[in-house]
Amino acid sequence: MTIPESASRHGEQILNVVNGQLCGLQHSAVVTRSWTRCLRDFRLDPAQQRLPAILTRPELNERLDRMSELIAFAQPQMSMLYQRLADPDLAVVLTDDDGVIVHMLSSVEFSQDVELLGLRTGAVWSEREAGTNGMGTCLIEAEPVAVRQSEHYFAQYTSLTCSAAPIFNEHGVLSAVLDVTSRSPLLQQHSLALLGISCQMIENRMLDERFRHAHQLHFHSRPELVNTLDEGKLALDDNARVLAANRSALLQLGGYALPALLGKPIDELFKTSLADILELCARNGPHPVPVDGAYTAHRFFMLARQPGLGSGGAAPLRTAGVLAVPATPRHPATPAPAQVSTQVPAQVPIPAPATRLAYGDPQMEAQVRLAQRVLTRRIPVFLHGETGSGKEVFANAMHQMSPARERAFVAINCASLPENLIESELFGYRAGAFTGAQREGRRGKILQANGGTLFLDEIGDMPMNLQSRLLRVLEDRQVSPLGSETVIKVDFQLLSASHRDLAELVHSGQFRADLFYRLNGIELRLPPLRERSDKLPLIQHILAEEAQPQPPPTLAPEAVQVLLHYPWPGNLRQLRHALRIALALCDGEHIACRHLPADIVQGAQQAGAPHASALAAQPDMQSDEARRLAQFNAIELSERDTLLGLLEQHRWNVSTVARSLSISRNTLYRKLHRLHIRLAQSAQTGQP
Repeated sequence: MTIPESASRHGEQILNVVNGQLCGLQHSAVVTRSWTRCLRDFRLDPAQQRLPAILTRPELNERLDRMSELIAFAQPQMSMLYQRLADPDLAVVLTDDDGVIVHMLSSVEFSQDVELLGLRTGAVWSEREAGTNGMGTCLIEAEPVAVRQSEHYFAQYTSLTCSAAPIFNEHGVLSAVLDVTSRSPLLQQHSLALLGISCQMIENRMLDERFRHAHQLHFHSRPELVNTLDEGKLALDDNARVLAANRSALLQLGGYALPALLGKPIDELFKTSLADILELCARNGPHPVPVDGAYTAHRFFMLARQPGLGSGGAAPLRTAGVLAVPATPRHPATPAPAQVSTQVPAQVPIPAPATRLAYGDPQMEAQVRLAQRVLTRRIPVFLHGETGSGKEVFANAMHQMSPARERAFVAINCASLPENLIESELFGYRAGAFTGAQREGRRGKILQANGGTLFLDEIGDMPMNLQSRLLRVLEDRQVSPLGSETVIKVDFQLLSASHRDLAELVHSGQFRADLFYRLNGIELRLPPLRERSDKLPLIQHILAEEAQPQPPPTLAPEAVQVLLHYPWPGNLRQLRHALRIALALCDGEHIACRHLPADIVQGAQQAGAPHASALAAQPDMQSDEARRLAQFNAIELSERDTLLGLLEQHRWNVSTVARSLSISRNTLYRKLHRLHIRLAQSAQTGQP
């Protein structure tokens, strides 16, 4: 059959469905509505050979400038999604609110193939231009949409299958669409589920960054789901009125429409005030506090985040095009490494000294890249992070990235020194300056750091009487040792850090405002361990460090789940201590739950470590499998948990699970193999 004949028959089918001459049961109601719009509202001829319009370069640049922040938030999720799907014959696509493609990930071969159909950066895939398709139809329906092959309005697109999900901004406005386009003829529940997770992550990241200077409430009706993807988020102004909310918050609060929620005072939602919530959370540390709903019998569990403690954000990037990767993966479970096409400006790589800081977490990677940009200009850097979050390690890595890396890195903890020694430690003293002084005198930390880097940790605990002297040194760049009238010029990169909120200390009169502004040239925020998406590779790295010179033992799957789901109030310091204990107890075996501190195992169980029993049922997992499990990212772990849940629900009957997902048994087997879910157990078949 020729192409015109195929298009003609396809057009006849659409006309018959729209005119009610066919029942159209083989197509969804969404597709039937879209066909009707295309025919009656947009006056499109389904038999026509039509390609979408392509924007000019100036027009596209204007879109990219407008979308730069959202693109920067979406890129990490698009990369994870592409790697997760691990199929060379698909593309992950981002469009703006007009259906214009602004970013796209694909293999070289697939991108060249679909470019002939107009699937490329700058193409307009709205329904008005391209007829029924995942991206354009999702924009109108404002909900996840799958358009399979012959469901496309124009015949030339019937070789494609599109799955698309909307991205809403913090005001509930549809801002973009995330799409997966492939040649699969199957139903797309699996792709739609992964798209939904990715869109939630992007939306939450936008809310965090755009309202990082507002009060943020994180809540859920189940305490173990606070600080997870399912949590509700509210941003509040200083008058405790709602500025923004994510979709989970709207759902948990009883299905509010966002416009009705905006501006509402917090005491109309919960039986408490913002001041009470902040006080309770300050007393309770990292553990959520119970709060009752204002007009419901529901109880919520909540954490409050002070203004300015956002998740950290990537600098907006003006990027577009196709991120091209080789078409043939080297292993079914491991997509080949990405190769950036000439259409895409390459992102600045993380420098080698900082590679042990970030292992895929976008928050931490953004802070590393920001540090890299400011170090060459000697801008003072203030690191804010919870106790144990790795501030000194981060500062040391910054020194190694800086032009001063060949000179000294001098660190001093202002909270650990006796008050009467801080001045001599910082400024030094001449011989005989005071009783007990060294005979030859002593160079202070500031002089030791001359030409290098000075790191003042826990600067918020410095006494007020020394803050004025430090300020004078920072302004004049010269220092006089105690007991000396000699003035010595100094030059150094200044880094400082604290777990305390310096702005609040300034407000309460406990810290000098002029010193605060001198220290805070730029503020970097280190995410707590519980918020990081790269916990598993981070755990593996610390384990390898602590095991040296021996190779590290592998982590049993149940131990991995405990380490992942424990909230880690002590952050990296507590994690390192727990791994040291496990190494001492395991005697070279796999590290299992029995080797971890009991309070950590109990805390993870209270936090709802998923499917621990299913993982514990696989104690004979080979070491290489356990190692791969420990490298899974957030989307892979979510997919693995979902499949384990479905397998348990269907008594490990693979055929039933495959039918529930609308995929073939072979596809399901490949997923189980890739996610290291073993079927050789009695639960699978009911046999011994």
